[in-house]
Amino acid sequence: MFWNAFLLALREIRRNVLRSVLTILGIVIGVAAVIVMVTLGDGATRQVASQIESLGSNLLMIRMGQHMGPGQGPSAPPFSVADAAAVGRDVPSIRAVSPSASQSLTAIAGNSNWSTSVTGTDNAFFTVRNWTLEAGRLFTESELNGGRAVCVIGATVRKELFGSLDPLGEKIRLKTLSCEVIGLLKSKGQSAMGSDQDDLAVMPLRTFQRRIAGNQDVTLIQVSVHDGESTERAKADLERLMRERRHILPSEQDNFSVRDMKEIATMLTGTTQMLTALLTAVAAVSLLVGGIGIMNIMLVSVTERTREIGIRLAIGALEREVLLQFLVEAVALSSLGGILGIVLAIGASIGLAGLLQVPFVFNGGIVLIAFFFSAAVGVIFGYFPARRAARLDPIEALRRE
Repeated sequence: MFWNAFLLALREIRRNVLRSVLTILGIVIGVAAVIVMVTLGDGATRQVASQIESLGSNLLMIRMGQHMGPGQGPSAPPFSVADAAAVGRDVPSIRAVSPSASQSLTAIAGNSNWSTSVTGTDNAFFTVRNWTLEAGRLFTESELNGGRAVCVIGATVRKELFGSLDPLGEKIRLKTLSCEVIGLLKSKGQSAMGSDQDDLAVMPLRTFQRRIAGNQDVTLIQVSVHDGESTERAKADLERLMRERRHILPSEQDNFSVRDMKEIATMLTGTTQMLTALLTAVAAVSLLVGGIGIMNIMLVSVTERTREIGIRLAIGALEREVLLQFLVEAVALSSLGGILGIVLAIGASIGLAGLLQVPFVFNGGIVLIAFFFSAAVGVIFGYFPARRAARLDPIEALRRE
């Protein structure tokens, strides 16, 4: 019985192809929109997570003041190299610790110049921030201790100052300091905050303090926690140690902050997921619109086929058989729309993921949910027309011209 109802449904769809296509258009758009939104949202979430991970493994940042950014004022004194040494010595869960100070400067090489971020630090910086070398080497102990004028540059600085030329052994000028390029970092691309991670030049901290900053200040201490260790516990240990070293009384507020990159990652991915859910909910409205279109066309179909229904009822067809026939037709229409929507969504997701430069993440679960939801729309919105057809009076139906 069900198979016969399905064949009759296909016959009616073929009989009115254009009308059927226009009817399921809302379902196609709705299913495609839902899948595309979820796919792009998952891709954006994965990209944010990978960008946060590229900043460093189990990374904690100790900054001056209670907010991010410069201009902390006299209430936020800078750190010292001794503070960083105390962190590495007194906090057992720490894998690596790197003190640093930064300024935005114009780098000059030949006839080219480029405004970049110059950071003074040590070799632990590259471990903490997951930097790897593409060419060259890191700093030697003598260069770190003696304050030699050497630097390691990012891919953006290399591109802007040297183009396709090999920068190793060349000189760049930072203020009045002529610095030899000894290493080139592998490209990381943009961070989750939208900044270019490759736009930097790194030199020994002592060189930076003596020749550029003119002081012994450390403005940032970056810490990497051992794998398997709790970053929350490490953060609490760091806060306790910093309060002790900075002589902060129990009644006083911290004049520093410890930022856990996992917390930032959770916040950013949570925001992305919330936006994806909102956009998906908006897209799902098209499925309801498509369902209303199916109900409208099925009512028209019942009106057009009243005499046919009357004949079937008159020769012994049961009400449930007529109900099943029209219900199967509605479900077939919506399911066909769901299949076409899935095909359209996969193609659109691949194209948009490449255009927006986010990973394409195929979510089989949302594809199945969207398909079953489209079929459910056919059941819900097809039931009323089918019920109306099943309850027709055969005598009245046969009188209809």
